[in-house]
Amino acid sequence: MDGFAGHVGDRARPDAELDRILLDALALQPTIGVAALDADLRVTGSRLDSECFQGLVLPTGARLTDLVRPQDAEGLAARLRRVQTTGEPLISHRQRMDDSTGVALTVSAMPLAPSGAGPAGIVLVLVNATKETRRLDLLFDAAALIGASLDVADSAQQLATALAPALGDESTVYLVRKVFAGEEPAARVSSGDLGLRCAAMAPEDRARPDDYIRTGMDLPRMPRTPAVQRFQRGEPYILPDLASISEAMEGDPALMRRLVPPKATTVMQCALLARGLILGGVSVWRTEEADPFSEDDLQLLQEVASRAALSIDNARRYTRERTASVALQRSLLPPAGTDTAAVEAAGVYLPATAGGQGAGGDWYDVIPLSSLRAALVVGDVVGHGLRATAAMGRLRTAVQALADLDLGPGDLLTHLDDLVLRIGETTEASYEDVLASTCLYAVYDPVARRLTMASAGHPPPGILRPDGSFSFAPVEPGPPLGVGGLPFEDTEMELEPGSLLVLYTDGLVEYGHDRDLAVGMDAFARELGALRPEADLQATAEGMVSGITPAGLADDVTLLLARVRATAPADLATWRVPDDPAAVTCAREMALGKLAEWGLDDLAFSTELMVSELVTNAIRYAGGPIELRLIRDVRDKVLVCEVSDPSNTQPRLRQARSTDEGGRGLFLVAQLATRWGSRYNATGKTIWAEQALAGG
Repeated sequence: MDGFAGHVGDRARPDAELDRILLDALALQPTIGVAALDADLRVTGSRLDSECFQGLVLPTGARLTDLVRPQDAEGLAARLRRVQTTGEPLISHRQRMDDSTGVALTVSAMPLAPSGAGPAGIVLVLVNATKETRRLDLLFDAAALIGASLDVADSAQQLATALAPALGDESTVYLVRKVFAGEEPAARVSSGDLGLRCAAMAPEDRARPDDYIRTGMDLPRMPRTPAVQRFQRGEPYILPDLASISEAMEGDPALMRRLVPPKATTVMQCALLARGLILGGVSVWRTEEADPFSEDDLQLLQEVASRAALSIDNARRYTRERTASVALQRSLLPPAGTDTAAVEAAGVYLPATAGGQGAGGDWYDVIPLSSLRAALVVGDVVGHGLRATAAMGRLRTAVQALADLDLGPGDLLTHLDDLVLRIGETTEASYEDVLASTCLYAVYDPVARRLTMASAGHPPPGILRPDGSFSFAPVEPGPPLGVGGLPFEDTEMELEPGSLLVLYTDGLVEYGHDRDLAVGMDAFARELGALRPEADLQATAEGMVSGITPAGLADDVTLLLARVRATAPADLATWRVPDDPAAVTCAREMALGKLAEWGLDDLAFSTELMVSELVTNAIRYAGGPIELRLIRDVRDKVLVCEVSDPSNTQPRLRQARSTDEGGRGLFLVAQLATRWGSRYNATGKTIWAEQALAGG
């Protein structure tokens, strides 16, 4: 070094000798190559160590831009021309040569003294950067691939794809089984049962033995060998040959056959660590034709695996939150199938998954009402995640409570709208978007065969009639819930028995139509028109959503199918009762006669008492006209007794004192009935009471 410094500092020496000294110094460094280019960027000479540069040759007379990848030629020429014209050197430019060599160089270029008026020649100093380029390429490709999904299995497959064939011939990713469910793995595993499951393999189409581990299969119990214990401690390692691989598996041929790829002779193993927890591991395999693994390869695997572990852990956390949200959502929904005297219903719910969204606020319900009627409800709360699910639960509970009051659809939505407004006034601003909601509430009466419905900004239900004709119900939608100040109009229509009602949320009709509701409604109408009204409802509902890809679902999908029924005339008896106390006896006799005709003599005493008390109260406190009605439901084993009068005063149940002469009639009715209540109608009110038939 001192001698070289002396030569450089000796100003008496001519420049030609100094140039020779510098070139000789470069020539003594096999890892550094030198090349000279003329003004046309053609090679005039080069010195490259064949071993250090992997046999790369720069032929004399060849244009340098012809020796690199075609897509890089124009950019490299522009950089070198800039060196010629400005005289400024190009320092450490990374450049790949043509694909046949696979060599990457770090190029520094300096202009030579011009020999004439034309552009100057260039001298190049070259360093083989193939290994570093391969490392950066793998890290770049891994960063681009890994983390693009919030699905645990997809993230594992992205890791496997990034590693093979870039780092090895095959790669396999194993994850702790709890990770797939979003649960946190144990801090450390002390036994040979690591609780791992094969999550991904690459290449996926490679031929493997029949008993070789496949994606989705659990790994067999591993022996307590040093290699397994190193994995349990989170230490990466290389098993350089088949002998060491066999030793790690205690020479078990069955275990080798299941876990070692055919022709593989060496493996790198690295744990997937996140927050000090082992989420799983990754194995990268090479065959005997490939170079053995080096410590640089293992360090590169560690770097990629650490990034992938964070992505997988994020996906696991999202899976946990989404699973909790969907579980809460499903627990708040009714059973998929409902069978009542009024309707046979089946529903399906699909949570949104696209864009990392959790379950939303879509919901449906089938609520049995008095006198064999049924309410059909479908709603959509704006937003996703636990907040939307919680808001949905509050609304569904409120609808059930209001439905129990036997309110009409329009009145019920008005009360529900007031509730949403009150919630909005008492909730922090970040929750306001969740409280906006649409809702459709419909009540079907199997005796009158009439459907009454009202909509709060919700799409209209579809009606498929027994003759196969289809149309959307002519319901006039009101504003969404939470707007306030505007009424909700009731729409009534008569339905033939066997008609199919289709209630849904906009996520179903907008799917596959770029969120265009109008286009989706037209396509939905054509699909419904092709259905058979008598088809199995659950199979039909599941078939209608079977083509939906969960990964592309941006909004929840809810579908409720309900086939309406009608009460047979033979199961119904109606009488007009005069406004006269003497008519009570006649009312009892008519009721007892109908019970005898139906073979319900075991309910004669209780029904006689109910009729007597309810008719007497109607005559005493309301006046005429009075209507007595008995409804028999042989399906659900229920007998309904109704008394209607023109009064709007609701009866109150009270406990009579021992000195009171009255006040016990309604109490007796409540004791004899399984359910009882009162509801308003167009002309007054109806008091009803249900009793269970024999076997009900």
